Amino acid sequence: MAKENKTNAMRILERAKVAYQLIQYECKEFIDGIHVADATGVPREQSFKTLVAKGKSGGYYVLVLPVELEVHLKAAAKAVGEKSIEMLHVKDITAVTGYVRGGCSPVGMKKLYPTAIHETALQFDKIYVSGGRIGTTIVVNPEELAQVCNAKFVNLCSEL
Repeated sequence: MAKENKTNAMRILERAKVAYQLIQYECKEFIDGIHVADATGVPREQSFKTLVAKGKSGGYYVLVLPVELEVHLKAAAKAVGEKSIEMLHVKDITAVTGYVRGGCSPVGMKKLYPTAIHETALQFDKIYVSGGRIGTTIVVNPEELAQVCNAKFVNLCSEL
């Protein structure tokens, strides 16, 4: 049996004794979260994407929200205590996070950036997030995920 090639996200969850499941799917390059949910047969409303934003102060922020919703930049800025934020440019994702586009997990980035998870995650006992590489999804309890990421639950998708 081949040894599982674990990602930082998996190692950190295991170290924190957080139970998770893996879903693996065939994919060679970036596809969006809606297509990942459909390809893996998981509910879209429980599937969350991980975005990274840069604040006016120069700090980075991790935003975890449902794949079918769009981040509301003013709401997200207020949630993380910034005057304004903008999405991180695709070319900077790997340098800032250590992950590639489409494989960006809220767990195990180069640094533990302030993290906000959209409040709808609390409606579920498990959510689906990237496992830290393209082709890997982690199934995890949202509250346990928040503990590992030191995250807060907030509204990221509409004006407050």
